[in-house]
Amino acid sequence: MKLMATLTRRSLNVHKAHHQTPKERLMSTTMEQVRSWQGPALFSYGFRPFFLASAIWAVVIMLLWIPMVSGHIELPIAFDPVSWHAHEFLFGYLNAVVAGFLLTAIPNWTGRMPIVGKPLILLFSLWVIGRVAILFGDYLPAGLVAMLDISMPLMLALACLREIMAGKNWRNLIVLALMALLIIANLLFHWEAWSDGYAANGYGMRLGISTMVLMVGLIGGRIIPSFTRNWLVKQGSKDLPVGPMQKFDKLSLLILLVGLLNWTGTEDHWLAGVALVIAGGLHFARLARWKGQYTFKEPLVLVLHVAYLFVPTGLLLLGLAILLPDQLDVTGSQHLLMAGVMGMMTLAVMTRATLGHTGQDLKASKGTTFLYCAMTLSILLRFTAGQMPEMATRLYDVSALAWILAFVVYVVTYGPLLVRRR
Repeated sequence: MKLMATLTRRSLNVHKAHHQTPKERLMSTTMEQVRSWQGPALFSYGFRPFFLASAIWAVVIMLLWIPMVSGHIELPIAFDPVSWHAHEFLFGYLNAVVAGFLLTAIPNWTGRMPIVGKPLILLFSLWVIGRVAILFGDYLPAGLVAMLDISMPLMLALACLREIMAGKNWRNLIVLALMALLIIANLLFHWEAWSDGYAANGYGMRLGISTMVLMVGLIGGRIIPSFTRNWLVKQGSKDLPVGPMQKFDKLSLLILLVGLLNWTGTEDHWLAGVALVIAGGLHFARLARWKGQYTFKEPLVLVLHVAYLFVPTGLLLLGLAILLPDQLDVTGSQHLLMAGVMGMMTLAVMTRATLGHTGQDLKASKGTTFLYCAMTLSILLRFTAGQMPEMATRLYDVSALAWILAFVVYVVTYGPLLVRRR
């Protein structure tokens, strides 16, 4: 009887697979791969460990930064305090979020199996080792610190290359090229720090920020209009966003690339300022084509538009700060790209992906809406502090506390979903 039951189940599974679409077969085999992992649920999918750890690390960085910059503690870090702070957000936190996103998205792009279990544990362990190496870098050779730091993104890039080639998903090689640029920027940051330079204001930092903004411009340009269209269609709206990657989008990205390359190479040259202002104007127009003004009823969709709004706003204000240095603070404007684009967009993606891939409704709870508001407050206060030196210290402190609060709420709200099975 058991044999007959087994044969019947197999026959039904074969029949079911035969009538499934390729996407349904992928989802079915993906879930089988996830279920076959008998270890902790945390390592059953790429977004789980990396999203949770990145949020915790975002809190830890800020908790260490506040007493360190005020002189109350000293840490055996690899860089000067400001450079460490900048590095760990741009190359520590961001790499974890990118890893979680790509390890979840690439199976959908390529039709290949997700990386779960022991290989995922290895990747995650390399990221943790990199953070520890930077934190105690004063005790280690500089070259070893750099190698440990880039080990995870390098292994991730190789894994993504293998999947893209195996799945013949050539259009996403551009994502791999941006990952390579992020690794190069990180190595350049290390080299500038070794050379007794101020790495927080060096070429590596600017290249890293530029690469991050390009990633958001590329990937955001795919997911924001698509998710917005899906939600608006469900609401019965007839006024829908344009499809992703139209000619105007490609032109906007090309001008963005030119502007960011100019800024990376020349920093405060007036041509860089002009290029950034033009790029900012184009991306304001690009964002307007995605109909974000109709999404106020659902913060989970609206936040994607708010996050992308920091791209043109940051570009425009950074360009104006270069052209009018007596009127605007360059560092504060740059933080609109760092904290604004990176902080808000990563939280937007992390909340949505966590809900979707753990079987929850794609609807923002009160806690989710609160963390979006806290992040927005943090970003705006940080920018304002750069324009108001007489109140800067208090504004910095409140901004940091709002940042910590946003990620603490994410950990408390989404942590249980990330550590238990779907």
